[in-house]
Formats: sequence, structure tokens, C-alpha cells
Amino acid sequence: MRMSHLFGRTLREAPADAEIPSHKLLVRAGFIRQLAAGIFTAMPLAKRSLTKLENIMREEMNAIGGQELTMPVVHPAELWQETGRWYQIGSEMGRFKDKNNRDMVLAMTHEEVVADLVRKEIHSYRQLPILIYHIQTKWRDDPRPRAGLIRVREFTMKDSYSLDATWEGLDKQYRAHYQAYFNIFHRSGLPVIAVKSDVGMMGGQMAHEFMYLTPIGEDTLLLCDDCGYSANRQIARFKKHILPTEPPLPIEKIATPEIKTIEDLANFLDIPKEKTAKAVFLIASITDNNETIDKFVFAIVRGDMDLNETKLTNALKAKELRPATEEEILAVGAVPGYASPVGLNDVLIVVDNIIPKSSNLVAGANEEGYHFRNVNYGRDYKADIVSDIVAAKEDDLCPVCGHPMHTIRGIEVGNIFKLGTKYSEALGCTFQDKDGKDKPVIMGSYGIGSGRLLASVAEEHHDEHGLIWPITVAPYQVHLIILPGKDKKEVQETAERLYQNIKEAGIEVLFDDRNESPGVKFNDADLIGNPLRVTVSQRSLNKNCVEFKRRDQKEKTMIPLEAIIPYLKKSITELEMEIKEKEVEVPFTD
Repeated sequence: MRMSHLFGRTLREAPADAEIPSHKLLVRAGFIRQLAAGIFTAMPLAKRSLTKLENIMREEMNAIGGQELTMPVVHPAELWQETGRWYQIGSEMGRFKDKNNRDMVLAMTHEEVVADLVRKEIHSYRQLPILIYHIQTKWRDDPRPRAGLIRVREFTMKDSYSLDATWEGLDKQYRAHYQAYFNIFHRSGLPVIAVKSDVGMMGGQMAHEFMYLTPIGEDTLLLCDDCGYSANRQIARFKKHILPTEPPLPIEKIATPEIKTIEDLANFLDIPKEKTAKAVFLIASITDNNETIDKFVFAIVRGDMDLNETKLTNALKAKELRPATEEEILAVGAVPGYASPVGLNDVLIVVDNIIPKSSNLVAGANEEGYHFRNVNYGRDYKADIVSDIVAAKEDDLCPVCGHPMHTIRGIEVGNIFKLGTKYSEALGCTFQDKDGKDKPVIMGSYGIGSGRLLASVAEEHHDEHGLIWPITVAPYQVHLIILPGKDKKEVQETAERLYQNIKEAGIEVLFDDRNESPGVKFNDADLIGNPLRVTVSQRSLNKNCVEFKRRDQKEKTMIPLEAIIPYLKKSITELEMEIKEKEVEVPFTD
């Protein structure tokens, strides 16, 4: 491709709203252009890289028995109503009506469509196991798109679906995906770890996320270096410190003027924060018989801990959570800053599972300026739900070995789910087993977003000058530059001939044939980030050579003109081998 014909141009400055390197560089290098919040066009350079990433996915899916198909982006709402997700998912779902006034859905994922196919196509155990996949557009109306391609509303995803007759079959396909995903990321030049994660709207019994560790990540992970335990903070467990057992003391009302925070309360009473109870007020949207009902939730955690909203959402089986307003809090008889569940009625009370083991806590008295001493669960109030609803943090003890854990941030670049029979039972996807009995098909779901993967690779591979693409992902393998100088004809003819020879050798080449200064051309080459650079100039031709440089190295080398094609092939092979060496078997941790 000639840069004089390339659609898209490089920019000197990044857009004002670009905060992270990958967003800035992908825009400046002409890879992406924003249409609207969270909606981007992949320009020709990006499309080439995305195609390479998607082909890596295809190869790894095919290697574990996958069959590629293409499923629709638009779904009839009836499918999502059959599984219940139409009612469970909030405003992120794209809903619209067609011209016949039928409710339709923009695909967030494709479990419903797969299940609909399965109930029409699968009838016998002899047809199982099966693995199908596609690479297709998705829509999730994220209220806070950010960071370029990292968090978008419209995106392309490789999603695969395993279909099995037995739970052992699901385990096998799940573990096959676990390794295949590591292969995909390693081949893309991206280091990742796998952590246990929340099943979220997907449901099922188990999920893992593949995390690219970076300070810009939105996810917080808890890791144990001693035993290897790892989990997203959304679901991470930890060993909670249990207070010494005390006999319940009489409840006592005490004045605490102008004391509204746990910190102030502990200091005022000269007690540790773990001897207090913290109240959090939320409104939960809960689906009941396909109707969404808003319920006031009074969540209680110990004062030395923080509420984990994901855990609370799962405990409530809620569609969405939002903070309660002051008016809503007062309406149930509670007082902000001085609230407790003691004496309240008609509220949904959820307590963390350490609360029943913590005696004589200080909690609000539901009266301005007053708290209760010696509040005890069971005697003074009871909960509708007792569950683990607190967030793990730095130095909390590992739930497996008790070693202190540490936190690190990451970007989720892939996820895998053991769905089980959730969707097959909802849509009637059954098969006849060997004994002639009808059983539900056992499903798994596995996804990777290609755009987020591209951005993460860019985040990992760049310097102050621009992108540094791995050979497997780069839009072109070689960036050819011509510096005409005074004797333009000789340099021009040599560069044109070399351009044709490189293409005929099967090497992907981007030819900067523009009438620009050497500084502009070199800066653009560094910005775009193709792995190998070849420069044809009068100075090099005077030595019957061309200048060669790897993008990831500072050294420049003069290579004889007649040897440059073999040298490029050798360099490409070396870069490919560097990537190949990163492909390793990864032990599965459940």
C-alpha cells in the first residue's frame, strides 16, 4: 500500500478527551476515528490489525474443534423474554420496535440465539459435543464509555459456545478454551493472567476473566503470591477477622452530636472501627414475575469493611442498584448518618455474614445526634439476607492459605463462562440420551472483544514516539521510506523496484512515497509502528545499500540492496519466533 493512497492521515496532536496512550496513539496514527461516544470507525490500518487478531482467534478456535458461523445482530425480544434477561437487564440493552411494532433487541451476546438454534438442530446425544463460534458486532449502551477502544458501546466480539451432553464434557471444553485463550493473547503479544470472576448477567456456575495488568485498568484484582489464589475484587473472598466472643450487653442510647462518619464515631467513642456497624442505603430494581420492582435495601457491614455492590447485587438477584436519596431514607424511618436497622419495618435488610458473629456493635439510633451501644444481630434486629457482601482489599488474608493478598489493576480482555443448563432449560433445548431420556444440553460461553484487544496490545507496546506492533498484529510487516534527495530519478526507480520486489516476496509493505520531509516520514513511521523499516536514500545507494531498522531497537544497519529481501524474511522469522516462544501451557486453576 502506498501512503499517498492510504485513507486516513496521521495527526500531530491527540484529541483533548484522550487520556491513555493507546487512545492517543491509535487516533494520532490514523487507526481509529470516533463517530460518537463509545462508537468508532476502524480505519484501514486498524482493520488490517483487527483482521489479524480475529484470524488468530479463528485458528485457535478451529484447533479445539470450533465451527464458524454468523448469527444475527438483531434478535426478536421473545427469545430474551423466554430466558428472562429481557426483564433482568437494564438500560444497557438496546431495545427497539420494528415496523410491525414487535419488540427487538440489539445483540449484547448470543446465548439466546444459540439456544434457539440448539432446540431446532440438536436432538440426540450422538450430535454432541459441539463447539460453534462467530465474530460479530455487539451493542451495550454503556453509560460511561471511555479510554478509546477499551470501553465502548458498539464492538466486535469473538464469542464461542460449547454444547455438551455431560458436565465432564463441559469441563473439557472449558479447559480447552482456557488454554486457547492464553494462546490467543500470547500470539497477540499481550501478557495476561486468568482470575475468577462474577458470572454477572451471563449466569452459570463458574467464570474466569483474562486480565491484562496495567495501572489504567478499571478492574481491581486480588492476588495471593503464596498459593496462587486470584479473583476479581467483584467476587474476591478473604478470611475475615472474627472478634472475640462477648456476652450480649444491654442496648444503650448515647449522644453523639455531629458524628456522622464511622471514622468520627470510632474516634469519639475511642473504639476500633471493627466495633461499629456501617449502614448503606440503596434502591434495588428486582425482577419479580417478569415485573421490575424497586425495593429499599438497608445493607449492614462492619465498620472496618466496605460494601461490595456486585456481591450485594448477586445476593439480591437485582437488575440494578442505585444510591437511595435522602428523602427515600427518611421515608422508611431512618436518619442519614445515624441509621441502623433497629426498629425499622418494611425495608429489605441485608447483612454481611460477619455481622452475626460480631457482638455488641455501635450502630445508629435512627435519631439525629444519637447512636446505640451494644447492638446485637438476632436480638435487636434480623435480616432478610445474610451473605458475604464486603469488598476484599490490600493485605486482606487469602481465603485459601491465609497469606496476605495484594491488589493490582487490570483490563478484562476475555472471559469464559460455565453456563450449565440455564439457557437450555429456559428455551427447551433437550436431547435424548443413550437411555432415551430427554436431558437439557449443557452450555458454555466464551468471549473476546477484538477492539479492546487491539487497544490493549497498543497499550502494552509503545514508546514516546508511537506504537510498536508485534509482528503478528502489525498492519504491515515493513515500512518502506524513500528519501529522494538531489538525484531523484535513481532513488525513485530503486525504491519503486524494491517496493514491487518486497510485495512479490509475499511481505506486507507500506510504502511512504509521499512528498514529505525526512523528519515527517520518520516520525510517521515511528507513530504507526510497523516492526521493520527500510529507507532508500541517495546516501545509502552510494554504498549500494538500504538502511534497515527494527522499530523496537535503536540501531540502524546498512544492508546490501541485493540482500535486503532475504534479510527482511529472516527478520520477520526472528520476530515470529520471539512471539512463538511466549506460547506456553498454562495450568488450569478452578
